[in-house]
Amino acid sequence: MRTKFLNQRINYDGTQLKPLDNYLKHNLLGDSVVSFIGPCNVSFDNMADGEDLKAKAKICGDEMLHFIFEIFHQSLFAAVNLQRLFASVVKDSIEELNHEIKLKRSGDDLYFKNRKLSISIAAPSVNSVLIHFAINIVNSGTPVKTSCLNEFKIKPKALALEILKRIEKEFISIKEATVKVRSL
Repeated sequence: MRTKFLNQRINYDGTQLKPLDNYLKHNLLGDSVVSFIGPCNVSFDNMADGEDLKAKAKICGDEMLHFIFEIFHQSLFAAVNLQRLFASVVKDSIEELNHEIKLKRSGDDLYFKNRKLSISIAAPSVNSVLIHFAINIVNSGTPVKTSCLNEFKIKPKALALEILKRIEKEFISIKEATVKVRSL
């Protein structure tokens, strides 16, 4: 898996969740994840989650730490599993950087004291599966009560680099586990 933290600020609007975006825009060919900082404001036209569409839920925040995965030759079921593993990696990383923080993971979402810390979606594309996962850096601009990295005194870029290192290691380990066993 290839990983990259992008130093430029990007406004996430949902259009970045498309096939080959990590390759065509960021030169990451194959299974990959990019991370960047920027606001989030997803219009209904670009919203992938049917539940959010039905509820007419707003997906927005003034500043978030984003991760966009593209994984090839996998099912949506596998992508949702990776999404939940990633939520656990994020949870562990935050709790290790600030030992006073105890987060709760519910599915692919993270919470601190019943305030939402993250958003996420996994979706299929024509030739891959895509995942967007974002963590609030600030609490402003969100439609629900949230928690954020600023209140935890965690630097977003340092966290992103740690998370990218951990998920790359996990992904490689999973891939290796699939090719080291004999068929029965």
